[in-house]
Amino acid sequence: AFVVKHSQCLKGRHVFLVDDVLTSGATAAEVAKVVRAAGASSVDILVVARGTGTRSL
Repeated sequence: AFVVKHSQCLKGRHVFLVDDVLTSGATAAEVAKVVRAAGASSVDILVVARGTGTRSL
């Protein structure tokens, strides 16, 4: 679970999240939801790489 400790810092702000790997998008979506609920006016997410969901060695 994600928690915003100082929500007053987010009120009305635009938040830019950076995630290293996006697989299902569930983590990024949950963080964005929590940040918006804490008062951010908008949230953008930058992902460095997208996981394919398969592994091979």
